[in-house]
Amino acid sequence: MNKLYVVGIGPGAAEYMTEKAMNALRDVDVIAGYGVYVDLVKPLFPEKEYLMTPMRKEVDRCKMAIDAALGGKNVAMISSGDAGVYGMACLILELAADLPVEVEIVPGVTAALSGGAVLGAPLSHDFAVISMSDLLTPWDKIEKRLELAGEADLCIALYNPSSHRRSDYLQKACDILMRRISPETVCGVVRNIAREGEAYEVMTLAQLRDYKADMFTTVFIGNSQTKAINGKMVTPRGYRDVYALCLCRHPRGPRSHRAAHRQRIEDHRPRGHGVRPGGAGRPCGRGGQSRGAAPRGDAPGPSGGRL
Repeated sequence: MNKLYVVGIGPGAAEYMTEKAMNALRDVDVIAGYGVYVDLVKPLFPEKEYLMTPMRKEVDRCKMAIDAALGGKNVAMISSGDAGVYGMACLILELAADLPVEVEIVPGVTAALSGGAVLGAPLSHDFAVISMSDLLTPWDKIEKRLELAGEADLCIALYNPSSHRRSDYLQKACDILMRRISPETVCGVVRNIAREGEAYEVMTLAQLRDYKADMFTTVFIGNSQTKAINGKMVTPRGYRDVYALCLCRHPRGPRSHRAAHRQRIEDHRPRGHGVRPGGAGRPCGRGGQSRGAAPRGDAPGPSGGRL
């Protein structure tokens, strides 16, 4: 059975492409995709056969890729960013459901992540990703999602914020959000992520309303805690509030500070569920750590994560 890969190629530059994605493209006979994305990978694999369709011909593009696989070739369908985030993964799986084609999804770096890295750390807490394109989603549903995301104080990444046909959609989105969140909310934009002309800017929500975005712009809207630090957009995760790692200044000095921190860890450690090392299942009141042993570096935090 021939293989059909659905490959997320990341934002554009080769160094943002995963090794697995590079290997998949190297191994196939045919690469299918939207023309703009094909232009990004063609210099890397000039010897491949290419199948292309314009915008709004996604179904035709997927059928061409499936037909090539059924015809005995190994094929890669490429999407920018991640193939499962507004990409071709869902459509390929739907169309190939009853056909003798083996489909494998190869993940990529989506714009919320690559653009977020350019801006700083805008999505360090809970966030929503919303596409502003109404080609496949009715505007009233997009509006509702924006309103509820703002009400929930989520950080938001907006894809496809504007186009020639939708030149005022970002302005509309900002108006909707300002019914729920402050106009002074810290926001950011990144244009041409990992491509020539990459640029970013940090601004308020009120300023974002008048920003001229395009289809190559990814927009980030902070939550109530997001701040600008040295020209970067930063959403605190909450470590300073939970652990007081930076705020705590113990009067007895750094050693007492470390001891206080260890005590906070110990206070959150599960009790009575551990096993004493070598103790044939005897319960240990310190989560599996014998008395006098050094604290474990991988102790679970209050929410089950690692410190």
